[in-house]
Amino acid sequence: MFEKIKEGLQSAIKHLFEAEVVDEVAIKEFVRNIQRTLIQADVNIKLVFELTKKVEERLLQEKGKPGISLKEQALVVLYEELTKVMGTETRLSPPLTSPYTILLVGIQGSGKTTTAAKLARYFTRRGYKVGLVCADTFRAGAYDQLKALGDKAQVEVFWQSNEKAEELATRGREYFVNKGDNLIIVDTSGRHKEEKSLLEEMNRIERRLAPDITLLVLDGTIGQQASVQASAFNAATRVGGIVVTKLDGTAKGGGALTAAAATGAKILFVSTGERIDDIEEFSPNRFAGRMLGMGDLKGLVEKVKMAEIQVDENVMRRISSGKMSLDDFYLQMEQLRNLGPLQKIVEMLPGLPKLEDEATEKMEKRFEKWKAIIRAMTPEERKEPGVLNSSRVRRIARGAGVSEKDVKEMLVAFEQGKKLMKDAKKMRMNRQLLKQLKGSGLI
Repeated sequence: MFEKIKEGLQSAIKHLFEAEVVDEVAIKEFVRNIQRTLIQADVNIKLVFELTKKVEERLLQEKGKPGISLKEQALVVLYEELTKVMGTETRLSPPLTSPYTILLVGIQGSGKTTTAAKLARYFTRRGYKVGLVCADTFRAGAYDQLKALGDKAQVEVFWQSNEKAEELATRGREYFVNKGDNLIIVDTSGRHKEEKSLLEEMNRIERRLAPDITLLVLDGTIGQQASVQASAFNAATRVGGIVVTKLDGTAKGGGALTAAAATGAKILFVSTGERIDDIEEFSPNRFAGRMLGMGDLKGLVEKVKMAEIQVDENVMRRISSGKMSLDDFYLQMEQLRNLGPLQKIVEMLPGLPKLEDEATEKMEKRFEKWKAIIRAMTPEERKEPGVLNSSRVRRIARGAGVSEKDVKEMLVAFEQGKKLMKDAKKMRMNRQLLKQLKGSGLI
């Protein structure tokens, strides 16, 4: 996500950090590099120059903070100014005790129906009882698409043929409220901001339904045009928040986010991939951190929590002591897969270099191969891999559909992982001992 803008901003930071002296010339070059990157990402030129002017003024005029170098100060200032232009952080937290209705509107092709299912999945995993209503009477196959996506999200979809959109919306909500559901998401027909009849239909639905919030779904690939769409819909209806989609496959994502934020409407969610779980709350400071290579540990913790990963204390004790079994190794690979694509996990970890897509694809394929190898082993072999000899390796390779070299490669990686965990434990123990010695006054 935001690969071009991330590469450009991180390159500007790296160039500044490598400078022997950070003087006015170096700061101006730093600012020019930022300008070039943001303009290429389709961020509004006026906004770019306003942002970079503030960055330059602060770096030239503000006094450095104690213990922070001017280079580090430049990173902090850029982070703060980027956060400001992406708007303030706002969370959508519907009550669990009473029914809450979300109405989705947007241009056709913006990803609205997919967003409806993703939001259903998002809120279901947070304890809500969710129902989906298909009020799209314009597009052929709209119900079939939402039904298929609803099945993936494990959420029921309401629809009736030969009904007006506003009737479908209100009957659907009534159906789910009577069932005891507390969150109803209504998907509507896609419309163009110039299509008067469809905009009128949207107004009728909103007046009849009186939703708790109307969310506008915007396609992130349109860049700065997001502000035009947001303004048009905001004038036609009470837009309470924005969802920006398709941010995983566009170089214009930065432009879409900043343009939408500039309208004053709150960006509540962003869609970052094709999986049903690829939606997240929009947090300006966390997104700014990821663009600058500072990671997003809070977002990663949230992913782990939502993946419902159960931490077995016995397993963790074995792993941390370097006594990991192949069953434990398999479990770790499965849990990592549940968090989503490897590239997205890596970008959330601060300080790690960017992995090329080809490298992460190879790594994910290797994990699948290794899991097949472990499944082809007997319980005894998984518990005590030391018993593996050449004949057993041949049998396992045939059972897993891989080469003997692949089996040996997996075993080497497994042993390296065990050693790494054992060494990490020793380092922790040494640090604790050093701390105790310092506290006792012996050193």
